[in-house]
Amino acid sequence: MASYTYLFDILKYTIAGVGVIYIAFYLFKPYMDKAQNLQALELRKAISNQTLPLRLQAYERTVLLIDRIDPANMLIRLNANAYSAAELYNMILNEVRTEYQHNVTQQIYVSSQAWAAVKRIKDDTVNLVTNTMQGLPPNATGLDMGKTILNHLATLENNPYELATAIVKKDMDQYFN
Repeated sequence: MASYTYLFDILKYTIAGVGVIYIAFYLFKPYMDKAQNLQALELRKAISNQTLPLRLQAYERTVLLIDRIDPANMLIRLNANAYSAAELYNMILNEVRTEYQHNVTQQIYVSSQAWAAVKRIKDDTVNLVTNTMQGLPPNATGLDMGKTILNHLATLENNPYELATAIVKKDMDQYFN
């Protein structure tokens, strides 16, 4: 009989101990959850502080890419007058592809909408130059090609390069508002 009493006492104390631990856990759980959420928030803030300069630099480089593949700027930089249309065509395509490949990693830090605008403007530039080249006579000069490209851009209601830059800038504004 004494052994049953002894086992019953052990069982009472065990159940009471488990009950106290259970109650303590549920009393302190909200505090532990809050501390964990604060720690996660601080970690996100630290990561954001580290990536913000990289994001801003990516937006800057993206705007620079758009500016560098703008035919109005590229034709001046490449000195279109000094080449035949075929040579200029190859130089422009090489320049556009090089600029794009040099900046392709910026898509990690910019939004998909901003990067889609960059990719679209790159593809449109390649198509514009290719279509212009196909419409020129075989003996055309680089000056002829440049004039044709610039005349085509002048007929557009909105400059696509300015529109792409505006999309990127608008996307970047989310970090300042």
